[in-house]
Parts: sequence; structure tokens; C-alpha cells
Amino acid sequence: MTKTAPFQVPDAVALLRRTPAALDALLRGLPDLWVRGTEGVDTWSAYDIVAHLIYTDHESWLPRFRHILEHGEQVPFQPFDRGGHKAGLRGQSLDQLLDEFSQTRAQSLAALEALRLSPTDLERCGLHPRLGSISLGSVLAAWPVHDLNHIHQISRVMARQYAEPVGPWTSFMGVLNCDAHGA
Repeated sequence: MTKTAPFQVPDAVALLRRTPAALDALLRGLPDLWVRGTEGVDTWSAYDIVAHLIYTDHESWLPRFRHILEHGEQVPFQPFDRGGHKAGLRGQSLDQLLDEFSQTRAQSLAALEALRLSPTDLERCGLHPRLGSISLGSVLAAWPVHDLNHIHQISRVMARQYAEPVGPWTSFMGVLNCDAHGA
């Protein structure tokens, strides 16, 4: 395995800031085949994933940072509902979700900046209900990787809409052979 780079907040923020524009460029205006297609029953479409990213900005990242700063390991995080985004969709179009994601992410990054996290803060730990003790720095590092995980998932879900028409080319298309899943 390749050695990874040391975690730096500005590096994480640089990627987090670009995710909404990247998804907007990829998804806005596409036919439903691409944005509503799934990999089967109980799987997510690109539409669902954008809604999930909005939900996690509201319900996961900043609340967990604040929780660690306030409670440390004394009070565990509330369990996170990975499918919680479904309740808030309210019939919105993908374009509306992309606009909301852009606004939500800008607000999240402004709130992150307002925390003025120090290197000592990044070492502070909280208590995850399944993972145990985790540092604020590891939660913050997980945020851009979470974005990348879902960008990968969107690419895979979209590619699978043409899995059959690709025919024999499938063996050359790694995205069609990827079994990594992650909601």
C-alpha cells in the first residue's frame, strides 16, 4: 500500500469546496436514465446520493465536530441514519438538490472555518457507537474521502445503466467490474 499524505485541513477543504461543482457539472440536465437509475432493489441512484450528501452535511460532519469539542469521549455520538436523506426529498428535482448541496456545503465550510480548529482540537477524541474512540482529525479527514466514495459510487451506478449494451467491452471497463459498495 502506498504511504498516504499527512492530513492538512486546507487540503481537505480544497476538495470539499469542489465537490458540489463537480457533481453539478456531471449531473445537471442529464436524462433520468443517468440520474435516477440504480443498481437494483434497495440501491441508490445519483439523485439519492446527492440528497445523502446534503443530509450528511446537516446531520453528521459539523454536529460530530461540535460534539467532540463539547463532550469528548464522555457522551457517544448518536447513531447516524445513512438513509435519513429519503425523508427530506419532498419531490425536489435533481437541479434543486444540486443547488441545495452547493448552498449547504458553503454553509458547512463557513461553520468549519468559524470553529477555528487548532492542532490540539484535531487530536481531541469522541466516542463513535461502533468504532469507539475517534479523533476529530479523523472525522474531518473522513469527510472529503466520503465525498470521493460517493463520487465513485455515482460513476459506478451510472456506468451500470449501460452494462448490457457495452457487451464484450465489459472486461475493459473497471467501473463495471467494481464490487465496492458504500452508502
